[in-house]
Amino acid sequence: MTTRESPTVDTAATVNEILAQHPATVSVFNVFGIDACCGGDASLDEAARRDNADVVALIAALDAIIDGRRTSR
Repeated sequence: MTTRESPTVDTAATVNEILAQHPATVSVFNVFGIDACCGGDASLDEAARRDNADVVALIAALDAIIDGRRTSR
């Protein structure tokens, strides 16, 4: 039996907040095409919608970086 872990990242947090707390996530935002410069004040959920990123995959990749695991996309 497997249990689902809760995500590390809050989708209501802004891109800038996530980057400030977890600087290594910049690579994930780059891979997903999330504008972290001019659009960094948007919530993660808003930024994913705006930049046409799969929010579920984005959260999984961010969680993996934050948790220290490697992911491939």
